[in-house]
Amino acid sequence: MAKMKIKKNDLVQVIAGKDKGLQGRVIAVYTETQRVLVEGVNRITKHTRAGGQRGVNTGGIQVQEAPIHVSNVMVVDPETKKPTRVKTRTEEVERGDGSGRTTTVRTRVAVRSGKDL
Repeated sequence: MAKMKIKKNDLVQVIAGKDKGLQGRVIAVYTETQRVLVEGVNRITKHTRAGGQRGVNTGGIQVQEAPIHVSNVMVVDPETKKPTRVKTRTEEVERGDGSGRTTTVRTRVAVRSGKDL
């Protein structure tokens, strides 16, 4: 299974499907099924039944987002506000504890502009 390059709170744009062209923030990422939940995208109506306890859930029709496959969204470049691919840049950074040892830090980078995400 491929690693997902989209994280929670990323601004993404839908590139395929009925909501093509819409942008929104990622609410949740489901790595097992390769899907993401984007606010305002892929909205469905759900019919809910009234709850068993006193007035907890009144029931009715609710409109909510449904997950969309990760291949149908792209991260939005922070500079150009257009969809872009994502790559990772690795850097050797010296530790702050004075030991002189270094650690490897991976940073996500937008391919279109080269800016950090």
